[in-house]
Amino acid sequence: MNKNQLKGRLKRVAGKAKEVVGKVLDDENMEMEGKVRKNVGKVRARYADLEDDIKDAG
Repeated sequence: MNKNQLKGRLKRVAGKAKEVVGKVLDDENMEMEGKVRKNVGKVRARYADLEDDIKDAG
């Protein structure tokens, strides 16, 4: 796992945590921020996965 994959996965976990806290506190803004952060993390991790695949193939 490279640095970008790790950062993406950590951002996804942090986003999920923020989303859950927002739900518990009934804070729609916090919940939405968590969802956005979670999805940004997913995209970043997948992009890093693709980079690795390209390096391995080339």
